[in-house]
Amino acid sequence: MMAPVVRRCQSASPRYPRLAAARRVPAPRKRGKPMGIITDIVLPVSLAFIMVSIGLTLTLGDFRRVAAQPRDFLIGAASQIIVLPLVAFLLVTAWRVEPVLAVGVMIIAAAPGGVTSNLLTLFARGDVALSVSLTAITSLLSVVTVPLIVVTAHQHFVGEVAGTLTVTSAVLKIFVIVTVPVLAGLAVRHTMPGFALRFEPLARRISAVLFVLVMVGAIYAERANIGSYFAQAGAVTLTLNIAMMAIAFYGAAWLGLQRPQRIAIALECGLQNGTLAIAVAASLFHETLYAIPAAIYSLMMFGTALAFVFLVTRGKPAAV
Repeated sequence: MMAPVVRRCQSASPRYPRLAAARRVPAPRKRGKPMGIITDIVLPVSLAFIMVSIGLTLTLGDFRRVAAQPRDFLIGAASQIIVLPLVAFLLVTAWRVEPVLAVGVMIIAAAPGGVTSNLLTLFARGDVALSVSLTAITSLLSVVTVPLIVVTAHQHFVGEVAGTLTVTSAVLKIFVIVTVPVLAGLAVRHTMPGFALRFEPLARRISAVLFVLVMVGAIYAERANIGSYFAQAGAVTLTLNIAMMAIAFYGAAWLGLQRPQRIAIALECGLQNGTLAIAVAASLFHETLYAIPAAIYSLMMFGTALAFVFLVTRGKPAAV
């Protein structure tokens, strides 16, 4: 099934002969089964829980803080929304990555930060308030940024998306699966702050369990080819993760930000919302192969983030 996709990519890119040649990779031996119940039930529930939990952490004060101290937020948001996808694009263009997997890498790069970044920022003695604001607000902005980046990447690497998928239709889908749950969580936090504060830790734990189920399901669905996919996408996703944390940390230092803000931005750029990336792949393209880079990235990012926390705290993370 992938062979026609590869041929279409090559024929659609006559202006990039070296790129087309680099993408002549073997077709998968056997396509895995659809995720089924994972896609239809576990994935939407997981994403809803995660996005609601993000909303539970968000208060109106976060918006006021961004307005009062915009510089730190703007640097972090630009690193997340602009620099990260640009670095991903350069890497998958230079790497020998199958076109569909290249789009999968762009999907995880387009995703906003994950809620785990807030906790690890606390451990690393970073600016937790900045981390929470970045996670929440980039999640809201993702209703526009993710469709724009992902649909454009698909047109570049694979070709026109089959069917009626456009940036506008993708915006509507992501609005339903991202923005609505975040706003629901924000409403609960605003109207029932006591309940929100009590429920938030439980929501995080449930989200973590559901995230693992989604990731395992995505990998299981492509188990026949996971070795080949890992060989193609593993190195590029690991490089993207490490390079982006370094760029964010030292780039923020070059721009004059203090250490706590640099830590928050680096972790925000390194820890992506893998569940959202897998949901985007499933809902926009109905193909588990697009989700594989997100699953691989998610396996790696916790290890690299913990290593980063160890380095910046010299092995003595903050007590919680």
